[in-house]
Amino acid sequence: MRVLTLNPGSSSMKVSLVDDGTAVGWAAWDLTDPAVVGQAIRRWSDVDAVAVRFVHGGSQKAPARVDDALLANLERLTSLAPNHQPLSLAVTREVRRLLPDVPVVACFDTAFHARMPEAAARYPLPRAWTAQNRLRRYGFHGLSCQYALRRTGELLGRAPEELQLVCAHVGAGVSVTAIRDGHGVDTSMGFTPLEGAMMATRSGSVDPGLLLHVMQTVPMSPAEMSDALFHRSGLAGMSGTNGDLRRVLAAAARGEPDASVALDVYRHRLRREIGAAATSLSRLDAVVFTGGVAEHQPEVITSVIEGLGVLGVRAGDVPHTEVDRIVTAAGSPVPALIVLPREDLELARGAEEALARVFAR
Repeated sequence: MRVLTLNPGSSSMKVSLVDDGTAVGWAAWDLTDPAVVGQAIRRWSDVDAVAVRFVHGGSQKAPARVDDALLANLERLTSLAPNHQPLSLAVTREVRRLLPDVPVVACFDTAFHARMPEAAARYPLPRAWTAQNRLRRYGFHGLSCQYALRRTGELLGRAPEELQLVCAHVGAGVSVTAIRDGHGVDTSMGFTPLEGAMMATRSGSVDPGLLLHVMQTVPMSPAEMSDALFHRSGLAGMSGTNGDLRRVLAAAARGEPDASVALDVYRHRLRREIGAAATSLSRLDAVVFTGGVAEHQPEVITSVIEGLGVLGVRAGDVPHTEVDRIVTAAGSPVPALIVLPREDLELARGAEEALARVFAR
């Protein structure tokens, strides 16, 4: 099956053509207008299906063929993933307009975490709030985790479903997931992609009492607070940069103290989430790093690994080569790996699975 995969980010879109499980074409465009989808379709119009990544799928537990009812349900989740959901919706509608006879499949980051135990998924809030089971921890970066699990199994010579590992997706967004029995059993992101580790522009977890204090004393509206936490916090807020890790590293190298402190907090918060995730496993077979930072700034990953000795992870040399590899020292009780992100392959796999279910009915 030839599947065109579309992965909308907050400002760009990665496009890949996957033919029977192998990527045979790749491109990326700035996503200032969903009409950019037309460029991908003009380049690769001879496809059997199109797969689109959605950060938030709500209660969806598997990839699904898109219809009007599904789009309406996904529209309701926009406020929970404001950086990504609107773009995925716009891209999907544009594909359906341009290729009306080609099936479109939505693949959800949240689906990988849909079987989290209740202890990990529930918030300690009043029952009246949580009775409908919607105010819960959903988790994100599921497609990335799913591929990292599959690839780690290949590298270690183990069946993926037998592995217990911690997967850290480290990009502009950062999340840490404990994986057991082939799916997520705990994760750092929750109801929205704001919870957990510090990120490029997102704060990660903050004492809610502090936020209430700020809203009462400034004062500020919920919309203003949302903008601050999603777009003006994290590395950007602490360092005075745009949050791009390369700029923060450069500022720290110039001796700017705010940037140095921001990096210290960034590493500390990531290590803390990795340690917390490990407690949801009965053993730790590996720690896996993926995402753009793992791919392009492996020295940052090394600096994080250096603080994970308590988990049996011993840092080694991390050559700056763009291949999947073990990055811990020989004899490290627990291996750490860098796995390059390949969400496109998971999107194509999800499209094939979803359409197989439809045609089997």
